[in-house]
Amino acid sequence: MIKRIASYWDQRIHDQEMTSHPVGTLGFFDDLEDYRFDKLRYLPGLVDFESYRGQQLLEIGCGVGIDLLRFARGGARATGIDLAPRCIALAQQNFALHGLDESAAFAVGNGEHLPFADGSFDVVYAHGVLQYTADADRMIAECRRVLVPGGEAIFMVYNRVSWLNALSSVVGVGLEHADAPVLEKYSIPEFQQLLESFADVRVVPERFPVRSRLHRGWRGAAYNGLFVGTFNLIPRVLVRRFGWHLMAFCRK
Repeated sequence: MIKRIASYWDQRIHDQEMTSHPVGTLGFFDDLEDYRFDKLRYLPGLVDFESYRGQQLLEIGCGVGIDLLRFARGGARATGIDLAPRCIALAQQNFALHGLDESAAFAVGNGEHLPFADGSFDVVYAHGVLQYTADADRMIAECRRVLVPGGEAIFMVYNRVSWLNALSSVVGVGLEHADAPVLEKYSIPEFQQLLESFADVRVVPERFPVRSRLHRGWRGAAYNGLFVGTFNLIPRVLVRRFGWHLMAFCRK
């Protein structure tokens, strides 16, 4: 299964359709960063990328290094690992083009069997990774193992009981990477149970509707022109638990 997962992600670059620049150019990486943090406007509000200066930080499933670059800019001693060799090569290129190639280390590897000693990192970050791995429990155990005592783990999974999951079913628009070899979604209690080995866990539902650049035609017009505005009129306290992303902040 791990080989299938690695092959799947080696053939795909997340959000590549959102740029017209050639793969691996500065414009390519900057477009992907711009789109990611437009789509995930909540993320810098929850994760202060500049607050990890001097800390050893590992990102599992780093992709082409969009989030890891922000941690490195903030002064973290960054390490990125990914199953896909192509992603690691592009992440290294991303860092080099931004003048940060000396700021991070990279490795092709499996988050379920991390090639690091116990207590190697102050922070482990895996945003949108657990839902695509073969054995999420195993990955959680590995994340906890490589953390120092009191270290922080930050995870994101998809909320099974969410507005986007429901909307996808109603209008017949597939979710991104629905064809991946593994795609698991979790309710809040299920996610909390997955993380029960940590001493302290805080789960925050996030990612509510914002205008999308992805969808075209009548569906895109209806989503952007009607649904986004209408949904966001609802007091957030009433819909908070239905956020598409479940962020978890954990202490070992």
